[in-house]
Amino acid sequence: MSSSEQCMSRKIDATRVYFELTTILPSPQAPSGMFFQHNTALQPPYSILVDTNFLSHTVHHKLPLMSTMMDTLYASCTPIITDCVMAELEKLGPKYRIALQIARDEKFERLKCDHKGTYADDCIVDRVVKQRVYLVATNDRDLKRRIRKVPGVPIMSVAKGKYVIERLPDAPEK
Repeated sequence: MSSSEQCMSRKIDATRVYFELTTILPSPQAPSGMFFQHNTALQPPYSILVDTNFLSHTVHHKLPLMSTMMDTLYASCTPIITDCVMAELEKLGPKYRIALQIARDEKFERLKCDHKGTYADDCIVDRVVKQRVYLVATNDRDLKRRIRKVPGVPIMSVAKGKYVIERLPDAPEK
């Protein structure tokens, strides 16, 4: 290879590297309600997706659901339960009949599920990823781990006989 050919190949390599470094990579579209990690779409009255585990812990600690939620959030709230969570509660049998009675209350808003299967965790994560207007109430470790990966979604759980909020801006520290 002659020196002019080597020089030409270096120029081609240099321009290739330059274009690889300067090309703009497509980034996923961020939801319009997100301001950095702060979700501006969360406003009172809060919509709270309730999980089976959260209901069973509420019953175990003998906490009144609505009043404790309102005391924790300092705002009105709407508990929401999906068909998958209701199916999960019904499958658990008589041991969870009090939690099932609470879930059947008229104060709960019901959401219809349009997917196959009745795995409640997938259903909740799916809804939260599509629409980030929900708080998620759960004590399930795996579900919490999956929801923490979604930016801007607060988590409510039962701990030490009271409700606790994770990642809600301006949340009261109790």
